[in-house]
Amino acid sequence: MAAFELRKSDDGHFSFILSDDDDKTLLKSEQYNSKASAQNGIESIRKNSVQDARYELKESNNGKFYFNLKATNGQIIGTSPLLADAAARDAAVAKVKAEAASASVLES
Repeated sequence: MAAFELRKSDDGHFSFILSDDDDKTLLKSEQYNSKASAQNGIESIRKNSVQDARYELKESNNGKFYFNLKATNGQIIGTSPLLADAAARDAAVAKVKAEAASASVLES
């Protein structure tokens, strides 16, 4: 089962990653100024991850594939790592859709 890992940086900012069972990163967040804001970001991922329209499928300049997950207001709330091909990107999207809503939150 996927899990969110909530992190605090040395400069006091918060961020999170969503990882799968194999500890592979599915999504990364932006930097937040407070823990509460990062927790709100996790809740937004949970809410929006089940909706196809919230995914923006992309290809980078170097031919790698990734996706952004957007909130209802169009703001990017999570970005995947670069993946080798469209099939890997699509598999990562499917995993986020299936598991993000019920993923646990771990603090490091």
